[in-house]
Amino acid sequence: MRIDSMEAICASAKEAGVEFWETVLLYDMEEHEYTREDSIAKMLRAWKAMVEASDSYTGERRSVSGLVGGDGLKMRIYNRRGESISGDYVGRVIAEALSMAESNACMRRIVAAPTAGACGVLPAVLMPLWHEERLTQRQVIEALYTASGIGAVIARNAGISGAAGGCQAEIGTAAAMAAGALVQIYGGDMEQICNAVAMALKNLMGLICDPVAGLVEVPCVKRNVAGAMTAVSAADMALAGIESRVPVDQVIQAMGEVGRYMPLRFKETALGGLAATPFGKAVKEEQKETERQSRG
Repeated sequence: MRIDSMEAICASAKEAGVEFWETVLLYDMEEHEYTREDSIAKMLRAWKAMVEASDSYTGERRSVSGLVGGDGLKMRIYNRRGESISGDYVGRVIAEALSMAESNACMRRIVAAPTAGACGVLPAVLMPLWHEERLTQRQVIEALYTASGIGAVIARNAGISGAAGGCQAEIGTAAAMAAGALVQIYGGDMEQICNAVAMALKNLMGLICDPVAGLVEVPCVKRNVAGAMTAVSAADMALAGIESRVPVDQVIQAMGEVGRYMPLRFKETALGGLAATPFGKAVKEEQKETERQSRG
């Protein structure tokens, strides 16, 4: 069983007569010597943690820097008033992405999907469906295995670390995982999953990692929203029959190349981009002063 490329997953699935998601499950069983029940139980634990993180969010907590916190609550209130320009589902996706990413910045329990900095994207597209009971537990499991397979392929062939490949590796991968998960949920085939992944990655390719003061807060939290929106649009396009002209595995390889040649200042070093703005520099100095005072 091979999952070292999207093409390999699809080929293995066709050979075994199973769907994309189940190929990833079978690989997990083979690789880790799990029973089917063990593998599914592990995935359910991850999902339970996502649900708990969503349900426990109140918007009251603030990050240590004070830069992050409360925006998820603002978005939830805005949605309840029926004012969202983008409609109920997308409005709730935005709120979930903010809430989950804020929970990470405020040191709450989250699920790295694929990283902590990108933890809000995948649950954001799933949670509104779950809370509205439009998503069964079986569909959740299938979606999570689909997302896991996509993430594994990108990690192997391009990378998921912002320090190595920029934010495209974190938010871009998360968006691709979420896009594929949505296509799975809505009955898309393997080709549509691949097209959704390709389009999501293409739309975020080149995204730099420039955390203000080196904190996973600004612009990280709001980039989770951008990743979730990219996932929704890529899934919709794929389900509509729109194809990526560049094959998905070639897109992944291109993303890896972009990451390798990206200047160091844009790879989580807090030396460029938004981190180098007057605001970013001021926050960094404030953090240094706070640290000096705490050392006494």
